[in-house]
This record gives sequence, structure tokens and C-alpha cells, in this order.
Amino acid sequence: MSESEIIRIFDTTLRDGEQSPGCSMNLSEKLALARQLERLGVDVIEAGFPIASEGDFESVRAVAQEVRNTSICGLARTGSADIERAAQALEGAASPRIHTFIATSDIHMDHKLRMGREQVLAEVDRAVRQARGHCDDVEFSAEDATRSDRDFLVQVFSVAIEAGASTLNVPDTVGYTQPEEFADLIRFLRAQVPGAEKVVFAVHCHNDLGVAVANSLAAVCAGARQVECTLNGIGERAGNTSMEEVVMAVKTRPDVFAGLDTNIRTTEIYPASRMLASIIGVPVPPNKAVVGDNAFAHEAGIHQDGVLKAAITYEIMTPQSIGRPSNELVMGKHSGRHAFHERLKELGFDLEGEEFQLAFRRFKDLADKKKTIFNEDIEAIVADSVIREDDRFAVEEISVHSGTFAKPTATVGLRIDGEAMKATALGVGPVDAVFKAIADLTDTKSELLRFQVNAITGGMDAQGEVFVTVSQDGRRVIGHGADPDIIVASAKAYVHALNKLAWHKRRRAVAGPRGI
Repeated sequence: MSESEIIRIFDTTLRDGEQSPGCSMNLSEKLALARQLERLGVDVIEAGFPIASEGDFESVRAVAQEVRNTSICGLARTGSADIERAAQALEGAASPRIHTFIATSDIHMDHKLRMGREQVLAEVDRAVRQARGHCDDVEFSAEDATRSDRDFLVQVFSVAIEAGASTLNVPDTVGYTQPEEFADLIRFLRAQVPGAEKVVFAVHCHNDLGVAVANSLAAVCAGARQVECTLNGIGERAGNTSMEEVVMAVKTRPDVFAGLDTNIRTTEIYPASRMLASIIGVPVPPNKAVVGDNAFAHEAGIHQDGVLKAAITYEIMTPQSIGRPSNELVMGKHSGRHAFHERLKELGFDLEGEEFQLAFRRFKDLADKKKTIFNEDIEAIVADSVIREDDRFAVEEISVHSGTFAKPTATVGLRIDGEAMKATALGVGPVDAVFKAIADLTDTKSELLRFQVNAITGGMDAQGEVFVTVSQDGRRVIGHGADPDIIVASAKAYVHALNKLAWHKRRRAVAGPRGI
């Protein structure tokens, strides 16, 4: 396909997606997800906001050095320091992009920036020229574009093109616009901005009114050729445009999106979705389009009858097209390393060396306790033992005494910064006792906001999956743990959350807005 027929997929899961409350990731988790995004075939990975924190800077730099077949982008306000910090983080990238933005709506200029239109135009010119001094690929975004004056937008984008921007982004920052309005805005800008034919128009939609995907697709029909989106649609407030929904809509409806396609390897969609859910500890809703557990389930008798006769009666795409493997028994205690390695690859995990050996040992341990091992069990093993490699705290042993006539008591052994430590605590229940022992050992001042338990698969011997939401100093994180013993799974989830808080504490963010 020619360049004009490709819709670029700009994935901002690592930047805007991570801003979803509780969905923060540490460096090793970001690198694992970035490698999966590369396998997925996204055109651009927005790896972070380098000036926002030391952690963001390190993440962008690490992803830029690790991922070689995808453009790596760093976000920056128009301030000089932001641009320089982004450029430093992107040093060594095979294909770097600096993405700079400033608000252009009167609401934002008056109340947030306290700047006039001429000042904003001057900022755009200086920032884009400064960014071009560091790399050839510069994207400019007009924050809150859908509530901006159209004629002023034309001026802003004209200045950005003159200064050297090659991508112009039109964000629906607060999820305010509707598809017909958005398509009309894109057509207007493409017709009125001088030099529009030399650049790519991009869209970045939020889902506050539930139309982020619809707005993005409407913009594509109007000539936009880059969609900014996230896996599973995660993001601030109600989330961002869902990548998998946009890609599969284009793939499934060639009659509507005639001559258009993406570079996405659709068979990597489901593994990417599952990996993200495992990393951030936020399960995909069962009714989520494309990747939800119920997306290909048929319970109504008339639907089941139709699908059995011909899948096309009720399935407009196949599970195989998004890389969704069968949920049949995949492994057992007699399975060897080769079979396990192949199954990991099918699920989107490319583990080698010590990482693979660690996962294989965990698999064998689980197979001794659980007769049937499902794909979800293997995903939990990888998320629980491989991706989390720079943790301060690790669960080593747990002993609980509880019952109708016993006061719940827990003894917990943790390894903290490499040193083995142990504590005993009483609680109103066994989980409460375990959490109190962990809190004593880690000296945490955090507050437990939510505790949720699921069974990963069916059966009496199913692994328990626990999600906890913990808050401290205004930061909220989600921890995830899995184990055949639900008490152990709870401890793992709580410790995972505390590790996230510890990681962010070591890389305290500086003040500044969070993006478009």
C-alpha cells in the first residue's frame, strides 16, 4: 500500500493510558509492553512525558534504546526545558519523534495558560523549530482543539507547518465533540490550512461521552491518517480511543474504509490486551468489544444454532483473527520446556534465558498443585513472576491460623531489599491478618481502598486472582496476584501494589500538566 492509504497507529498506552487511575507501570513492565507493541506493529509508541518525572524520563530512554522497529515518541509542552528533556530521553532511538503541544481553546488560554493568541502562536513557532533542531519527526498538538476557534486553529497549524511539523494532531481532549462535528472539523482544516497536503493529520479522542472510537473513525473517513489510541481503551477519566476497536473496524469493513488499512498484525491484539491487563491489574470487562471474554460467546439458542451452521451468521470476525487461542487444556505436569516455550509465544510472551527458566519453574510448581493448566494460568505466571523484576518486596512464606473458634493469625516472611524478614499479626480475618503483617514489615502508611477476588478459570482447583487498590500521598495504584491459595494470592497482590508505590516514591514526579 502507498503511504496515503495507511492509517498510522500511534499507541499512547505507556503515556496517556498510564494516567488512568491506578494503572501505573514500572520500568520493566513498560519495557515488556513496549516489546509487545513492537510485535503488534504499531507505527509510533508514545513512551512517556520525559519532564514529568525521573521515572518517565528513564522509561522513554529505555524504550528508545530497546525498541528498534517502531518510532519512539516523547511528549513535551512548548517550554524550552520540556523540549530539551524529551530530546535527551530520545537519544539513541532508531526513529525518534518529539510531540509538543499547547492549548488553543479560549477556555484553556484564559483560565490555564493566561496567554493571548499571539503569545500562543509564538510559542508554537519556537517550540516546533527547537524540536526540529533535535529530530526530523515532529508532531504538534493543539490541546482542546474541538473547543477552539476554527480560524485560530488554521493559524496555529499554519505556523506549526512553517516551523517544520510533519504531523498535526487534533485532540478531543475532554471527549466533547460528536462524530459528525469532528469529521467536519477535519475536512475544514485539511481544506483551509496552507500546506495541509504536506503533513499527516492525527486525532486523539477521549471517551467521556462514549464516542472516542466513533469520532476517530469519522475523522479517518474525513482524511485523518493517524489515530492516537491505547490498548483496551485505558486512559484518564473514561479512557481513550480503543486501539483494537479502531483496527478491527477498519479490517472488518473494507466497504466503508475503502483502500485503507493499518500496519497492525491483528493476531497480536489479544496477547497485547491480556498482557496489559496482567501488568496493570485491571481486568478487561467481559463485554468489552473485540477482546472481552464474551466477545465471541453465544448463549442464546438461536445464535448458537446459527454459529454451528455457519459462523458468519453471528460472527463478523473470528477469534483467530485477533490471536485469541482456544481455552482448551494446554499444558500439564508432563509438558516439557519446548511445548511451554511455544505456548508462551502464542500468548505473546517472548521469554528467553533466566526469565524463561523462572517462568517454567513456576509452571511446574503450579502443575503439581493443579491438574489442568489453562492459558490464563500461564499469563498469571508471567505477570506474577517475570515482568516484576525491580521490586523491593517479595513474598517468601505465609502461614495462617484461622477458623470458627480461632483468632485469625498470620505469620508472613518477606524479602525486603534482599534481606529476609518475618512478622506475625492478628486480624479480623485471615487476609486482614496477612495484610497487617505485611504493613508492619514494609512500614507502609498506605490505605487499602478496594479488594477484589476472581477465579482465573473454572474448576475447584482454579487459581485465585486478587486485585487490590491502594492509595498513599495522593497516588493510587492497583496490585495483582494469582495463586491456587487465595490467601497467598492476596499477599502477592498487596505486595505488588506496595512495590508500585515504592517505585514511584523513588522517582517522585515534578509539578506539571499531564498531557493532551
